[in-house]
Amino acid sequence: MQKIVEVKNIEKIYGKAGEKQYKALSDVNFEVEPGEFVGIMGASGSGKTTLLNILSTLDTPTSGQVHIGGQDITKLNTNEMADFRANKIGFIFQDFNLLENLTAYENIALPLALQNTNAKKIDPAVNSIAEKLGLTDILNHYPTELSGGQKQRVAAARALVHDPSIIFGDEPTGALDSKSARALLDTMSKINHEDNVSILLVTHDPFSASYCDRIIFIKDGEIGQELKKADHSRGEFYQEILDSLGTFAE
Repeated sequence: MQKIVEVKNIEKIYGKAGEKQYKALSDVNFEVEPGEFVGIMGASGSGKTTLLNILSTLDTPTSGQVHIGGQDITKLNTNEMADFRANKIGFIFQDFNLLENLTAYENIALPLALQNTNAKKIDPAVNSIAEKLGLTDILNHYPTELSGGQKQRVAAARALVHDPSIIFGDEPTGALDSKSARALLDTMSKINHEDNVSILLVTHDPFSASYCDRIIFIKDGEIGQELKKADHSRGEFYQEILDSLGTFAE
């Protein structure tokens, strides 16, 4: 079966040749299987945000290849990359990134509208994902009328409505209280298991990471150890992550 994500020998160097340069990523290699829930963990400055930006086509590597759904995104031109991002990737940001002048319904529908999806197809798609994420009663509300947890679920619905190849989460629980964070993680876990949606989650939070199937640790721009949940309970995996973080930081 084709891998959802294949990262091969990725390097990212900032700065021009002959000037002071900074290597943010060095020979990064990993894969994400269909339906896998993968976490990337690392301290500030470890390279995890740079890696996420490259995977989500917001940045380009200096060298190496990134295949998503079998397509090498490093070979795409600007227009092809914009189309690929719109069609194949879902993104959940820490700060929601909802448009304040649009209702929850309109925010969720946005990816479909940008793809010029037939209007007759938009309504059932939005209502279906809204029902799945418990948003039906607030579709006509504007973001200013919603709680943080509701905003993030709207953002999750927007990321899912166009049936992307993979969902990228950039610290999606970072702006939420513990109750809302747990609710969002439960929702992400549900869509991962029930709909076989692949998710790649960048986080520094061990509790969020404990929802993943596998954790990739990154330090100084390089992949370090990996940790697999296997048959462990989420509580056991959480403790393993804490122990690994202590070892990995040394």
